[in-house]
Amino acid sequence: MTTIAGSASATSTGPAAKGKPGHARFLDVHILQTLPFSNVNRDDLGSPKTVTFGGTTRTRVSSQAWKRPTRLAVEERIGEQAKRTRRLPLQVANALSARGWPADLAELAGVQVIRSTDTKLDMDKGSKENTASLLFLPANAAEALADIAEEHRDKLEKALGTKGAAKALLPKEPIHEILRSRNGSIALFGRMLAEIPGAGVDGAVQVAHAFTTHTTSVQADFFTAVDDVDQWATDAGSAHMNTGEYSSGVFYRYAVLDLDELARSVADTTLAKELGEAFITAFLNSLPSAKKNSTAPHTVPDLVHVAVRSDRPVSLAAAFEKPVRATSAGWGEPSRTALDDYTAKVRKLLGDSGLCHSAYAAVDDTERNGLGAKTDSYQQLVADALAVAWPTNGSAPE
Repeated sequence: MTTIAGSASATSTGPAAKGKPGHARFLDVHILQTLPFSNVNRDDLGSPKTVTFGGTTRTRVSSQAWKRPTRLAVEERIGEQAKRTRRLPLQVANALSARGWPADLAELAGVQVIRSTDTKLDMDKGSKENTASLLFLPANAAEALADIAEEHRDKLEKALGTKGAAKALLPKEPIHEILRSRNGSIALFGRMLAEIPGAGVDGAVQVAHAFTTHTTSVQADFFTAVDDVDQWATDAGSAHMNTGEYSSGVFYRYAVLDLDELARSVADTTLAKELGEAFITAFLNSLPSAKKNSTAPHTVPDLVHVAVRSDRPVSLAAAFEKPVRATSAGWGEPSRTALDDYTAKVRKLLGDSGLCHSAYAAVDDTERNGLGAKTDSYQQLVADALAVAWPTNGSAPE
């Protein structure tokens, strides 16, 4: 997959012609997933994050915590990376040092990459390694910027150690072009970079904070660690004691893939479909990694429901505004039932004019008419949704 140099034009090929009735514009992904005793997303005190919803406390996982592992999985799947960093000058300096440049000259080149943008983009105060703003660029951006420095090495060498080093020494436009460049990961997840004209990217992906479908409470775990060296010599007790905080429950997860927004960034339909498949698959399978070594909470979703819509995204979070109550079957089965019942009501209220496709797959065999057609596997569920979003004949689904 190649780097996408700029935005697609308004006439770019997307899922279908914009505005046509039945045109697939949004792909909604709804997930119910049970997490055991775990703490995959901590607050500043180390406790599971929470939200008050429907008058009760629920365990929450922030969208950022779930987006990062999803993004990394997408990048692995599509074979390209984007890096979020303030250390671009250091990256450029390291790239030039690897090419045999003296350390002081390489350091100057790294600073010049930012100084020569001739914008409000600036170095962090007192730093020669970090920018004041967090950048999100294709992984090859640092090497490309190092190439520009190579072309103007003579100018950098003359300015080294002089007052001229404080001036912009590298050409602005080639640097801007690299800072505006994007790849599939940036097209999906977006980029805020107001300092460089045209560098901002509206992401095609929207991810909600996940929360439990039911009331939860923090569960404390007292633990100790034993000193393995001469433990019986002076003290038979533990060398360390502490308490960790955890919770468990069934989480409602929701994400939207804006197909039109993706088409604006990715003009090639085949590439856009590949990115869509990579995102949905990664979102289904990803899990935040906090405390994974001590809890191993590697479950898979209990139920996944996808809907392709022509009108607007539709979250089903309100299905759980009234907290689910556990039965002899736990929280899982009543959560799946609550989602099914609420979806049927929403579909009745909105009608089917904006619904291009609706389907689900789940761990149980219960027929859930509100969620659309039943599918046997998540792989087939994703494939069917993609076929509607990007029809092979190029026409909009009716």
